[in-house]
Amino acid sequence: MKRALWIAFLLAPALAVMALFVAWPIVSAFRYAFQSFHGLTASGFIGLRNFTEVLFEPPFSAWTIAAFWHNCIVFAGLMVVQNGLAYLIAFALLKSLPGHRVHQVIVFLPVVLSAIIVGFLWKLFLHPLFGLVNAAIGLVGFAPRSWLGDANTALGSIIATNAWHWVGFPALIFLAGMQRISRETIEAARLDGAGDLALLRRIIWPLVAPSATIVFILTFIGSFNWFELPYVMAGITGSPGGATDVLGLYFYRTAFGGVSSGLQDFGHGSALAVLMFVFIAAVSALSLRYLRRREIEA
Repeated sequence: MKRALWIAFLLAPALAVMALFVAWPIVSAFRYAFQSFHGLTASGFIGLRNFTEVLFEPPFSAWTIAAFWHNCIVFAGLMVVQNGLAYLIAFALLKSLPGHRVHQVIVFLPVVLSAIIVGFLWKLFLHPLFGLVNAAIGLVGFAPRSWLGDANTALGSIIATNAWHWVGFPALIFLAGMQRISRETIEAARLDGAGDLALLRRIIWPLVAPSATIVFILTFIGSFNWFELPYVMAGITGSPGGATDVLGLYFYRTAFGGVSSGLQDFGHGSALAVLMFVFIAAVSALSLRYLRRREIEA
């Protein structure tokens, strides 16, 4: 009895914080999504009207589709650039090259930095006048560009920044999976004449399926919850011209207003938040089920 009371006493502060800052906002968002708002005051229950408007009625529908498409691009870009590079880095670290322990620290070091710091840092690096990126490409004869001011490069620049920030995390997850593969398996493949490419494709990749599952699910959730980096680097409106607008920015701007508009619409904002929550939860659950089956088959 005393042990149970002591455990409850230790858990109470954490449970209170979770209830106040996680559970209550989620419940409130579900409640507000079915209500109409005039300013900060709910005017009554309106059923699914907020959902139908943000999904099917202009101008909300066009904004929703554009932001969702940008999140899809972010997910695809991070899977290819960030996680592909992380897989190769993990394999390089697995080979225990000289100084590999120092390299592990160097690769993971950006992960511990705040996304706000990383956003401001790379915003300076990508500055069109005195940024390090333009200075570097100028040395090899390329003309400087306004990376964050050009609609063709703005989203890609932020994706590259996110990849630099987080590449160490999936790299260590992949490395942990690779280290669980027995040396006999690797040596047998080498004796059969397998090179690095064949080893990565045919031996290691199927055996790190659990690690790949973790990386895929976390990348998907992070891509569709994207907010800090685009907010810091491109602003709440997703400039230039909405080229970097994502669901997180769109939801925040709708619910709490933007720089150019002080209008707040908690009804539509809550509907967007609920749709994001349901979509991420459903796709994550289905993907997890499929990927777990792949692990068994592998």
